[in-house]
This record gives sequence, C-alpha cells and structure tokens, in this order.
Amino acid sequence: MSTETPFRPREKLVEKQKLFQSIHKHTYLKGPFDKITSVAIPLALAGTSLFLIGRGIYNLSHGIGKKE
Repeated sequence: MSTETPFRPREKLVEKQKLFQSIHKHTYLKGPFDKITSVAIPLALAGTSLFLIGRGIYNLSHGIGKKE
C-alpha cells in the first residue's frame, strides 16, 4: 500500500495551528473571511426582512397595493 501525500506540508500545518491558537477570538471568527459569512450576511438578511416587514405594515395601514 502506498501512503497518500498530505494536502499541506507539515511545517505549514504547524504554523497555521500556532496562528489560530494564538488568536483570542471566537472559533467562528478566526479565519480571514469569517466576518463576512458570520456577521455581514446575517445582518443583511435581518435588515432586508425588517425593511420588507415595515413596508408591508405601511402598505396594510394605508391600503396600498390591494387587488381589486
């Protein structure tokens, strides 16, 4: 049997492990693009839904957009 070559060299892996273990943030915010996926996208979804709910309440209260 042959052994499979690793994706990264062991030295790079140890270097990345030391880097991530030295950062004192939450686990889901340690990567370079984690703020986009864990913070920005949920905030955008929440903001959009609040806007649409507000627009719906406004339209209901003023009778706008009713079907005949």
